[in-house]
Amino acid sequence: MTSAVLVTGGAGYIGSHIVAALARAGRASVILDNFQNSSPGVVARLVRLAGTPIPLVEGDVRDAGVLRATFAAHRIGAVVHCAGMKAVGESSARPLAYWDVNLNGTVRLAEAMGEAGVATLVFSSSCTVYGQPDALPVGEDAPLRPASVYGRTKRAVEEFLRDLAGADARWRIAILRYMNPAGAHPSALIGEAPLGRPNNLVPLMCRAVAGEFDEVPIFGTDWPTPDGTGIRDYIHVDDLAEGHLAALDHLGSHPGVLTLNLGAGRGYSVLEVVGAFEKACGRPVPKVVAPRRDGDIASVYADASRALALLGWRATRGLDAICEDAWRWQRAGGRYA
Repeated sequence: MTSAVLVTGGAGYIGSHIVAALARAGRASVILDNFQNSSPGVVARLVRLAGTPIPLVEGDVRDAGVLRATFAAHRIGAVVHCAGMKAVGESSARPLAYWDVNLNGTVRLAEAMGEAGVATLVFSSSCTVYGQPDALPVGEDAPLRPASVYGRTKRAVEEFLRDLAGADARWRIAILRYMNPAGAHPSALIGEAPLGRPNNLVPLMCRAVAGEFDEVPIFGTDWPTPDGTGIRDYIHVDDLAEGHLAALDHLGSHPGVLTLNLGAGRGYSVLEVVGAFEKACGRPVPKVVAPRRDGDIASVYADASRALALLGWRATRGLDAICEDAWRWQRAGGRYA
């Protein structure tokens, strides 16, 4: 019996695309999700894409009993850990929740993995661990100075995982620092569907253009950038998902801890992304200037050359594809039933 990959947060935006990518590669997966910021409806869509059943465990990554039962019931060979809270602004208002879910959830998961004899883990980290870099593009060896509670929880989890691997040579861990994931699966069966008002730019533009919101806030036009708006590295979610598969393959023959940026390797300002989305949908994006958010920085984009050198991975889908696929997902409904 072939082992499966447990994807925590597998019904979420990034996790669901990883499950879809695993299926494309002929690999089995098990989804663990508590549906705090996702929908059970995604699972049927994933089964349709995969053409095979996908086991679902509804539960919280902090629940040791649920984790033990999951490893007992399924033959798990590796884990991709996406479950967590991820909004920069919200993290400042809810630090207790962010530290509990992001750090304690990872500790509980590692304990359950150790008990089950599973030592291969890909961790969903974030470029927010860098804060405002001294130089761009930012490489993996840059100082870690996160400006938000969210970023600090991700840095702490990274440190915990390095300590874990330092104490036990069996661990094989990839820490993947995401840039800004966006877009949707080209089938329009799965995409970004946050509950409530989106925190991220692309899904907020989708819903604003569709008439669900009056306007898209531009958080600051006085940043030290060419057009005054923040610059980020936008990576297509399918490129990101494929990076996880490449990391899993690498860990098969490389113990220890691997830390990589996953990004497109260039930055786009907020206004550039708005322009690309207007081109994709053929309509103006209603927008308004708003104050800067707590924890935001001026500019960050990745040096992703290490991922190319070690994994043979690079982002191949550009900003136009991101916006076209996101708008196709929105036109298909943009939500799960």
